[in-house]
Amino acid sequence: MSRMTEEDILLFRKSMQDVKPLKPDNKVLPHKKNPLTHPKQVHINKAQPCKDTLSEKYEPANVELGDELSFMRAGIQHNVMLKLKRGQFSIKDELDLHGMVVRIARKEVINFLCRCQQLNFRCVRIIHGKGYGSRQHQPILKNQINQWLRQRNEVLAFCSARPSDGGTGAIYVLIKQNK
Repeated sequence: MSRMTEEDILLFRKSMQDVKPLKPDNKVLPHKKNPLTHPKQVHINKAQPCKDTLSEKYEPANVELGDELSFMRAGIQHNVMLKLKRGQFSIKDELDLHGMVVRIARKEVINFLCRCQQLNFRCVRIIHGKGYGSRQHQPILKNQINQWLRQRNEVLAFCSARPSDGGTGAIYVLIKQNK
C-alpha cells in the first residue's frame, strides 16, 4: 500500500480549495426496514378464500339509533367480554363503513374479517355509523353488522365501542386466532 506524499496532499488541497461544504438540513431520514422475504408459494397456500356465509335477511327494527350492541359466543369468558367492553384490547385495524350501501358494506366486512384473521389480529374496530344519514333515519348498517357478525365463525364476540372510539356508532370485534 502506497502512502500519500506531501505533494499529493498539496495537490488534493489545491483541487478542493473552491469546494464549499453543504449546509446541514437537520432532517433525520427514516430508517427503512428491509422487507421480510417469504416464498410466494407459502402465502398462496396459507391464503384461504373468504366465503360469503352472510344471510340476505334484513330486520329493520332490530336495533334502534342509540342501542348498544353486544354478543359473545358460548365458551367466551365473562371477563374477556368485560375487557372488550372497556376497550382494553389493542385495536389492530379498523374498517369504516360510513356512506356505504349495504351491498358494498357486506363485501367489505367479509374481506376485512378474513384478512384480519389471516393476519392474526385479535381485536379490530368496525365503524358502522349511527344511522343519522340514512333515508329512513334508521341504523341500517348497524342492524346488518349485528346480524352479519353473529354468522361469522371467526367472530368470538363484539360490543359497542367506548364513547371515545365511536360509541354506539362503532363496535369492537374479537377475532378467533388463526392456527
